[in-house]
Amino acid sequence: MKGWEFTGTHQPLKIVEKPDPKAKPGYVVLKTLAGGLCHSDVSALDIESWMPQFKVPVIMGHEVCGEIVEIGEGVEGYEIGDVVAVCPLYAKDGTTPGYTRDGGYGTMTTAPVEQLVKVPADLPPYKAAAATDAGATSYHAVCNVGGAKAGTKVGIIGVGGLGQFAVSIAVAKGCEVYVATRKPSAQQLALSLGAKEVKANILEFADKNLDVIVDFAGSGNTTDDALKAVRPHGKVVLVGMASDTATIYSYSMIFKELTFEGSMGSTTDDLKDCIDLLESGKLNPEIHTCKFEEIGEGIEKLRRGEISGRLVCVYE
Repeated sequence: MKGWEFTGTHQPLKIVEKPDPKAKPGYVVLKTLAGGLCHSDVSALDIESWMPQFKVPVIMGHEVCGEIVEIGEGVEGYEIGDVVAVCPLYAKDGTTPGYTRDGGYGTMTTAPVEQLVKVPADLPPYKAAAATDAGATSYHAVCNVGGAKAGTKVGIIGVGGLGQFAVSIAVAKGCEVYVATRKPSAQQLALSLGAKEVKANILEFADKNLDVIVDFAGSGNTTDDALKAVRPHGKVVLVGMASDTATIYSYSMIFKELTFEGSMGSTTDDLKDCIDLLESGKLNPEIHTCKFEEIGEGIEKLRRGEISGRLVCVYE
C-alpha cells in the first residue's frame, strides 16, 4: 500500500510504501475508496500543540470510506465487499484514523467494527467520506448538543466545510436558519442551502430571538458575539477552533442565564443519520475531489484558503 505519511509539525507529508495491513480481531481491512482532506490536518502540520494527539509516523486522513477486503476474528454483520464509512471516534482501543493508526490518505486502511457504518449502494463514496467528519460533526453539534428540531431558530457562524453541512442539516430538520459569514460567496451558498437570512456578523440577528447559535468559526470574538446575540435562556455551541482562547462578556452568561457547550466529533448514530440525509437528497454539500497524487497540493490549497466546501481524494 501507499500513503501520505505525517512525521511531525513543520515537516511536509511524504508518500511512503508499506506492507498491506492485516485484519486483527475486531477489525476490518479496507481498500480506500475516498479520503477527505480536513483543515485540522493543516493545523497539525503547522502548530506544535497538535503533536501530542498523534502517534508518528502515521498516514494521515480521518475521513474514510472504503470497501471491506478482509475481516478479522469476532467481526459480525459485515461481509467482504461491503462499502463502509468510518466514524473517527470512540474505538474501543482508543485509536483514531489518521492520528494514531494509518488513515484515509492511504490506499488501504483499517477500522474496528464499532466505527463502521454501511454506505448505501447509491451514495457515492466521496460523499460518505465527507459525512464521516464534516457532516456528522455538524449533525452532532446542531441536533444533539444544540437540540435543534422543527421550529427552532438556529444561528450558524461560518459557512466552510462544516458550516455548509450545518445549514443544510438545520433546514432539513425544519429549523429557521440565520447565518453569519463574511465571504460573499459563502453568503450566497448559505442562501442557496435554505438559510432565511445571511449577514456578516451574528450580532445583526440579536433581535431574532435565536434559540441556539453554533459557532463553527471559533475565532474568539465570534464566540463572544454569539453569547451576546442568542436569546435569554438560549444556548451557544462551540465547534470551531480558529483560536484557542476567547474573552467573553460575562454579563451575557449571567443575566441571560445562558448555556454554553463545546461539541467535538460525532457518534456512529450521528453518522448514520447524516448518511440517510445525504441519500435522501436533503443534503447536497459542495465537495471538490482530487486524486491520490494530488493530496499534497490539496493540503496546500487548504492552507491558502482556496477550497470552499470540502475536498475529498477519490481513489481509482
